[in-house]
Amino acid sequence: MKESAKNKSKKLVLVSQGQDKQKSGSPPRSNGMRLADFIRENAQQIVSEWESFARTMAVADHHMTPLALRDHIHEILAFVVSDIETPQTGSEQKQKSRGEKKKNSPPTAAETHAALRLAAGFDIDQMVSEYRALRASVIKLWSKANTSMNGADITDLTRFNESIDQELAESVSHYTQKVSYSKDLFIGILSHELRSPLNVISMSIRLMLNMGALAERQAMLATQISESTSRITEIINNLLDVTRARFGSGLPIIRATMDIGFISRLLVNEVQAAHPTRTINLSVSGNLKGKWDKARIGQVFSNLIGNAIQYGFRDSPIGVMVRGAPHEVIVSVHNEGIPIPPGKIEGLFDALTRAVTDSGDHPEAVNLGLGLYITKEIVISHGGTIDVASSEEDGTTFTARFPRSV
Repeated sequence: MKESAKNKSKKLVLVSQGQDKQKSGSPPRSNGMRLADFIRENAQQIVSEWESFARTMAVADHHMTPLALRDHIHEILAFVVSDIETPQTGSEQKQKSRGEKKKNSPPTAAETHAALRLAAGFDIDQMVSEYRALRASVIKLWSKANTSMNGADITDLTRFNESIDQELAESVSHYTQKVSYSKDLFIGILSHELRSPLNVISMSIRLMLNMGALAERQAMLATQISESTSRITEIINNLLDVTRARFGSGLPIIRATMDIGFISRLLVNEVQAAHPTRTINLSVSGNLKGKWDKARIGQVFSNLIGNAIQYGFRDSPIGVMVRGAPHEVIVSVHNEGIPIPPGKIEGLFDALTRAVTDSGDHPEAVNLGLGLYITKEIVISHGGTIDVASSEEDGTTFTARFPRSV
């Protein structure tokens, strides 16, 4: 917790004095002293062990100076010492154990430590491991020096663990807030800073094409620009969806009464028009009405049918089946093609993966592999499930289930 500059300075001096008394590598001294005093006396050895542990981690910045590795550790130890020595009621202890104790104005030493570790390339697991190492180091040194503990020592140890937990909670909270801010910034850049100029390009190209004053070559180039702009916009939208899903906020779903059968016909006709040489067979049956997100359901059909066209044999038809069951609507998309290896099925719906990488049969397969990941997230956001079965005999079938109510 952050305190006044005078008190903070006093605590830092207490730890600093301990560094002068205890040389690194010397055996820890206890002689029955309380844990707070022991930490003061052995501060340098504790910090040295922490620094050594931090150096074992593989982070982006491989040339961190000792000062950077030790950043705010003395202040964290100073807080721990002060917290152990501060009287605490049972109510305050309960409040702290629940993470409900109020902080003074930030940034605290733990929060600053989290910000610097994030900037240095430490992931959150590595930062948590640092606190685990600090806890283990202090307890190990103290247990070695103080072989017979009494009730006061147990109380000190309990208070010590509470303090470390509090510092860890502050660091984790601040780290995740910083990451969340970065996510929001990334989404903001994608949604506004990139899409706005793309919209201007797209509108300008459409206006040029509608004017009809272009030569044949110019019209062809303008059409290519328009198609590429649409493709970039689609990639940005996919990245936005992936970013929302992977950072835990989920995909936004707006439910309204709709007919999945109508959407299936619309999307099949749309994809068929884009791929006139491919055959797409649609089978629709049962009650297909319910409350889902119309646009998102359209994404599912577009992604699954597009995936089937991309990885299916060119001379084999694509089968799309939509069937209404009592409590759900089942959507299946089937294609004949190279089967998905069993070892790859488990990670098939992860981002940045693809089922097949055969550049000979599928030269157009250069996408980022976001479609199936987004499809899975859409289905999950509707409370449903999606799976895939693939073999040489039966081909590949993706099956998504959309509950009528959740």
